[in-house]
Amino acid sequence: MIARAIYILCALTSVACAVLLLRGYHRSRARLLLWSGWCFVFLALSNVLLYIDAEVLPTRDLSMMRGVSVVIALALLLYGLIWEVK
Repeated sequence: MIARAIYILCALTSVACAVLLLRGYHRSRARLLLWSGWCFVFLALSNVLLYIDAEVLPTRDLSMMRGVSVVIALALLLYGLIWEVK
């Protein structure tokens, strides 16, 4: 019961961060906000996949999909930090 609540709260927090960062990007056009927002989109996807893996489909192993989602998220953030910061 507690684990389910934590999974959902983590996913909602990641979605909220993504929305705020992408909304900030649309206002200021600061490219780092765009890459950070996309990073949190994929982190939220990873959290949703974790919830599905642990609670909905416990017999299936979605760890590879979660790992790919996190790698994409970190690659986007790293790209933004390296190439977009002046």
